[in-house]
Amino acid sequence: MSRDHVQSAERSTGPAPGGDAETPFLELLARGAPADAYERPLLHARAQGRSAERIAALEAAKLTALRVRSELEGRRRREAELSALFETAHDLAGLRDLDAVLQAIVQRARSLLGTDVAYLSLNDTERGDTYMRVTEGSVAARFQQLRLGMGEGLGGLVAQTARPYVTDDYFQDERFRHTLSIDSGVRDEGLVAICGVPLMLGHHVIGVLFAADRRARVFEREQIALLGSFAALAAAAIDTANLLTETRSALADLERANEIIGDRSAVIERASDVHDRLAELVLRGGGVHDVAAAVSEVLDGTVEFTEHAPARALETSRNEGHAVRHQDDWIAAVAAGGELLGALVLRGHPGLDPVDQRTLERAAMVTSLLLLARRSAAEAEQRVRGELLDDLLDGRDRDPRLLRERAARLDADLDAVHVVLAARLEGRGADADQEAAARRRLWSAASHLAATRHGLAAARQGGTVLLLPLEGDDTATALARRTARQLGAAVRETVTVGASAPVEDLATYPDAVAAAYEEGGRCLEALRLLGRAGDGAAAEDFGFVGLLLAGDRDIAGFVDRTIGAVVTYDERRGTDLVRTLDAYFACGMSPARTKDELHVHVNTVAQRLERVGRLLGDDWQNPARALEIQMALRLHRLAG
Repeated sequence: MSRDHVQSAERSTGPAPGGDAETPFLELLARGAPADAYERPLLHARAQGRSAERIAALEAAKLTALRVRSELEGRRRREAELSALFETAHDLAGLRDLDAVLQAIVQRARSLLGTDVAYLSLNDTERGDTYMRVTEGSVAARFQQLRLGMGEGLGGLVAQTARPYVTDDYFQDERFRHTLSIDSGVRDEGLVAICGVPLMLGHHVIGVLFAADRRARVFEREQIALLGSFAALAAAAIDTANLLTETRSALADLERANEIIGDRSAVIERASDVHDRLAELVLRGGGVHDVAAAVSEVLDGTVEFTEHAPARALETSRNEGHAVRHQDDWIAAVAAGGELLGALVLRGHPGLDPVDQRTLERAAMVTSLLLLARRSAAEAEQRVRGELLDDLLDGRDRDPRLLRERAARLDADLDAVHVVLAARLEGRGADADQEAAARRRLWSAASHLAATRHGLAAARQGGTVLLLPLEGDDTATALARRTARQLGAAVRETVTVGASAPVEDLATYPDAVAAAYEEGGRCLEALRLLGRAGDGAAAEDFGFVGLLLAGDRDIAGFVDRTIGAVVTYDERRGTDLVRTLDAYFACGMSPARTKDELHVHVNTVAQRLERVGRLLGDDWQNPARALEIQMALRLHRLAG
């Protein structure tokens, strides 16, 4: 950072304790300054003898700025990863030189993972060993010319298990078989930490893609997944090159017979046509249904994308990496990074040329890339919606104009009447990973619901909070119940939802969101305590009882101790004492008005109340006992 920039950041600390503490850090963020530069405004303020209040404000602003800087760096990194994958996919779509594509894959993997070396080895089935195909960053000639026996070294372990393996210290790791030739090559290159992922064609390992450092290092799960994505593209490039070789061989044979030439030329033209169309779709941002429509025209059939294909055929296609026949249809699995996203199904076309089969498979691969891109865009929008709601809940942004502008970009209107809903899954997962996955599904479903309803959603305190507009004659209670059903159906779990009373003018009074969230949380807790898991309710459904239900209270035990004898008597004898008690208190403890409410004779009321007295004790109408009994009756009715 230049001296002028530092002086500018230092001057912006301002003379007054209440000055704008964020300004110097915003300038540092705008210039992309390194992390250590964020200490300069604080050091300058201390040197000038600024007040403790001013220094505390600067410290808080510094921490916020560093979090923003970290988030920006993370987004830039994710954008770079996605861009590199798309660039590699584009290289693959226009494959002419396999060496150039593999070199680009290794270079991009090394750059994005920030490793010293990246390299790719392939299996030589004729010689029964493995050889270095491409290296990037290597300086040792012996390492670049290594040939390994099958099952030797870290690569042998990856090839045997068809799973990624990572070692923090190669020479101290005893999980794989060390050999003199491999260890000598690795020692010449100075490698310490190595990550290897398999190159798969169907369920066969054809090679290994490596990323390695000359120092101890722990590879993160996201980095291993990214390397796996590059390995999948490398395998696809090799498969495509093999396909081109097969095609050229077929064309050479076709030249020997005009009839065969005529038949095959039409197939090649269709393959070229779909190649051009799919490349154009990727470049102009088409969707999965556009891909299906393009392939339908080329294959002269009906191609559909579906998430529900026959399970056995879908699993076979996924494992083998090829389209498979199922009755009169052909099914090509759409998968990415081990995740099954759906399938392309060619309907009613039992006879399929091998090249057309490859066309269907290529279309499935392009579909997987488009789905991943769409998912990334959707997740980015979900994060932005969650950030706005987090700011409203935490009161971080209090400028009404900026809040309205941020909401408008998300197609939300903060001036409309809204309801804050607290949603939570019932039950716990078998382990922490399953429980976290269930919470992510709930957040994803809530985010989708919020996007379709012009609202906001965010993960909060182990559950999810939604801010949804209230339209027409809809009520907070109806919205809560509907949301509980919709979220429960989406995640296939029991979801309970508590709602606040309607709130409005949220841009001007953002504190109302936090208060409404607390109210919704109390309603959620009341539902759970009353045994109404999977239901939805609003503050208006509980009244002051909702306040008493907040916290961890034994509601069922209280009801049983207070009126349990009466409830049990009704259940065993089919009487109506509980309803009589309800009506008696509602009518001001007047037997005459109670008999009109129940449409029975006053003697019947007297007899029932006498029975209640024998069950609850002679003091049941004393003010203290009467209050407890009325509360228990209300809780019994709410739980019923």
